[in-house]
Amino acid sequence: MKLQWIGHACFRIEASNGTVIIIDPYDESVPYKAPEGPADLVLSTHDHFDHNAVHRVKGNPRIIRGVGEWEEKGIKIRGIPAYHDEKGGKDRGRITIYRLSVDGVTLVHFGDLGHVISAEQQRPLEDAEVALIPVGGYYTIGPKEALETIRLLPNLKIIVPMHFKTELVKDWPIEPVDEFLALVEFPVKRLDTSEVEVTKDKLPEEKEVWVLKYA
Repeated sequence: MKLQWIGHACFRIEASNGTVIIIDPYDESVPYKAPEGPADLVLSTHDHFDHNAVHRVKGNPRIIRGVGEWEEKGIKIRGIPAYHDEKGGKDRGRITIYRLSVDGVTLVHFGDLGHVISAEQQRPLEDAEVALIPVGGYYTIGPKEALETIRLLPNLKIIVPMHFKTELVKDWPIEPVDEFLALVEFPVKRLDTSEVEVTKDKLPEEKEVWVLKYA
């Protein structure tokens, strides 16, 4: 599959059969680019402006929200309940963690996760090989909690940080990715691209952090 970081928590995934998935598109107030081209599926982890702008995605896609299980064009999706804060959702509400199976690779998008995952949340994610995880803090978990969550997933091979400060959102009260990278004990690859190809037979042997450029 092709995996592209559009910006913030928005990703584009293209399966080998051509199926396109967009996760967490943001509205026009967020200064990253809008997703380009049509999509077949759009996933929204929660109903905040920087994650729910499904109207910006072209192609009349199927829209998936919330907890449940779906299968579409060979893509298996499971929505797992979680919270946007450490108080059971009292401050910022609920979110959905999405587990996807694409081309034999299991990927998890953590949305605006606000806490270290529980044992109940960890169980369906145990086989996850790719994690798209927020690291910027303030609205989500920060570097320390992101690392704790990563350590709970024994089969992870690729960790892609998201939801952190860049020059496009320099006024937002979130931390840059370097705060997270300073804590990790895994190899770090800073890639000069927004898009990578991920295949089952070419996954790293051990955990690696892949820092992508926004589109």
